[in-house]
Amino acid sequence: LGVISCGSEVFPRLIKVGSTGKYMLSEELILHYVPKIFKGYTVKSKSLIRVTRNADIDADALYDEDLDYREFMADLIKKRKRLAPVRLELSRQLDNNIVDLLCKQLEVNKKSVFRNSTPLDLSFLFQIQDILRQKTELFYKKRVPQRFTAFDDNKPILPQIKKKDRLLSYPFDSIKPFINMLREAADDKNVVSIKMTLYRVAKHSEVVEALCEAAENGKDVLVLVELKARFDEENNIEWSRRLEKAGCTVIYGLEGYKVHSKLCLITKRSGTKTEYYTQIGTGNYNEKTSRLYTDLSVMTCDKDIAKDAIDVFNALASDDTVKSVDKLLVAPNWLQNKVLDMIDEQIAIAQSGGEGYIGVKINSLTDKKIIDRFIEASRAGVKIDLVVRGICCLIPGIEGETDNIRIISIVGRFLEHSRIYMFGKGEERKIYIASADFMTRNTLRRVEVAAPILDEDIKAQISMMFDKMLADNCQARELDSDGEYTLVSDGKEPLNSQELFYDLAYERASKAEVEDK
Repeated sequence: LGVISCGSEVFPRLIKVGSTGKYMLSEELILHYVPKIFKGYTVKSKSLIRVTRNADIDADALYDEDLDYREFMADLIKKRKRLAPVRLELSRQLDNNIVDLLCKQLEVNKKSVFRNSTPLDLSFLFQIQDILRQKTELFYKKRVPQRFTAFDDNKPILPQIKKKDRLLSYPFDSIKPFINMLREAADDKNVVSIKMTLYRVAKHSEVVEALCEAAENGKDVLVLVELKARFDEENNIEWSRRLEKAGCTVIYGLEGYKVHSKLCLITKRSGTKTEYYTQIGTGNYNEKTSRLYTDLSVMTCDKDIAKDAIDVFNALASDDTVKSVDKLLVAPNWLQNKVLDMIDEQIAIAQSGGEGYIGVKINSLTDKKIIDRFIEASRAGVKIDLVVRGICCLIPGIEGETDNIRIISIVGRFLEHSRIYMFGKGEERKIYIASADFMTRNTLRRVEVAAPILDEDIKAQISMMFDKMLADNCQARELDSDGEYTLVSDGKEPLNSQELFYDLAYERASKAEVEDK
């Protein structure tokens, strides 16, 4: 048994084959010439092998309070590369005796051995993308996040938020207004403090730089950096050091809970009064993913929302969870139960002869309590529309049980990532945007925040977006009662919701540009 490591980056992974315009992978080239490498041996079989190791790091179970948590996490990440193998992938069939030997050496169950005909590592696709850039027919139409026309670029951001709530919809709207808000707060002599939760940030983060600038300008900056954000631990450790060096107060979350919320609170003096500017989002403070993921970000001056945000940050700074809230929904104590209460409200409406309605957009649905209550609502006659991109543990269309539930999954050019909760219809409709999916890990084992949408214009915008997603017949797949997904084919005019939202963003930006002239 001869083994060659192909993990080196000494030479490029993509190798051009003569003047054919074709490329091959370096590991395939090495594999082809294996007989020449192992001279004097007969090569009976050969394969590329990829070992996947367990990536779970149970920091809470191992952490000693006498240790520095950040350094503890750094050491733990180094150990990840030596964690137990959980999967073995082969590019070609190998002799059973060899497979048995590999399983024995790696302590992998034979059921965890897979034969793949596709390349075992697809990261080379980014290189192919650059090589083929001139072949425009192979690429999507160029799309760039557009200027958010609800803001006047020539005026300060904070006073505009004070006047009216604002909603950014990524990637269709640019993240720049939010970054400009942070920079403005960093320079504003009347801003007292900035508090923020960070889960995943860009490697070159303007958000973090703005927070550092604020601290260097004398602001009280509190940043919760979640060091347990899987595969972003190293990046977060480095940014936490940069934040501390700039003078920010950095905390690392709660024992037993990941802090997954997307929450920012700016406190400003205005004469003898104090003003609060709160931002709540569905996605990370990450400039890169804001161009690739669909997310929502609301900015408001509502005092009750600010009060709840203050309570969240005070609890985090005290290594505790929030005990009560007014307007925000905050997991682990005040999200699942509040959602169940709102489902019950729609059940009561339906039972009294009204039109109960629930509309939810999330990434995954696994929370059994919420699933059971959805089924109860369906039995009561509540119409339920669910847009669930990934894991879904609820089957719709079962007579007498879930026949009032429709479930679709939208998978398109951009990763569907926003979370929307809607309860009721018309003027009574309640709408929330949130960081939490309906998974038990989110509702009970993380700190998550959902914010009510109070502005009627924003409520109308989110309702419109949800309706268009439900009408998507280009990217949407509907879950049937047999548990299978089928492409939506309704015979109507093609509607790609993501492209539609981009078209609308371009139209608004173009109209604003004409008006500015």
